[in-house]
Formats: sequence, C-alpha cells, structure tokens
Amino acid sequence: MSFSHLDQQGKASMVDITDKPVSYREAWAKVSVKMSPACFTQLMDKRIAKGDVFAVARVAAIQAAKKTAELIPLCHPLALSKIEVDFDCHADKSEIEILTCCKLSGKTGVEMEALTAASVAALTLFDMCKAVDPLMVIDGLQVTEKRGGKSGDWQR
Repeated sequence: MSFSHLDQQGKASMVDITDKPVSYREAWAKVSVKMSPACFTQLMDKRIAKGDVFAVARVAAIQAAKKTAELIPLCHPLALSKIEVDFDCHADKSEIEILTCCKLSGKTGVEMEALTAASVAALTLFDMCKAVDPLMVIDGLQVTEKRGGKSGDWQR
C-alpha cells in the first residue's frame, strides 16, 4: 500500500501536482455553534461587548481560508478566487450554523480551505461570546459539497 503524502523513505511529503490539469474546484463546509438562549439573544441584539461578532467572524474566516497552507503542513498554497461565509441563526436551538464556500481554478481541491474558514469563524464567534457563555459547543464540522477535480462532484 502506498500513501500519497509519504515519500519512498516514509517521510511526510507534499503531493506533486505539477502535471495535473487546471480545473474548476469548489467546496462547501459547515459547523455549528450552540449556546445558551441568553447568549443567542445578546448576539442577535448586537449586545456582545467585543463588537460585531458576525463581521469579525466573517473576516477571520476569509483570512483563515487564505492561510490554510500555513496552518496545515501538507496543503498546497492556493490562489482562491472566491470565499463565501454565511451565518444561519436558529433561535429555536440557540445555534449559529456557519457555512463557507471556497472556489478556484486550480490543480488541487479546496476542501481544507472551506473547513479552515468554517472552523476559524466558529472559534472567533466563541472567543467573542465566551464572556456571556463559556459553555458554548462547536459541533459538526464537515464538508457538505464538493465540485470538480478527479473525484468529481458530490453532496452530503
């Protein structure tokens, strides 16, 4: 059995994508932040002391997607052409669902960038709200959809 990220001596190695064709790539990811009803209400009413939580989390997610190769050792640095970050707020569950999408035309996929964006948005939201609810839970980080590349399109 051979592993794509190990060289002949078993050392970690970045996969060589030099000869791969450029193609359209897109990946969606999501994660949820569950919090107390009181924290959810303060967040929705824009009463979190640290400021505009959604604006800061969105910028943090975008920055994180662009820096994925610096954080995940064997990821290729990518020239992302689009990064989207959306928040679905569910009052009935006191939950914020964070949805991210990364796109490019390139030689390798963008799943890790979408996951990194979602996770950093969740961590930023947690950081900004933890004074109100230190018991928040970040849950369900996953890729929900992928388009393009060798393995084709799929949706969870």
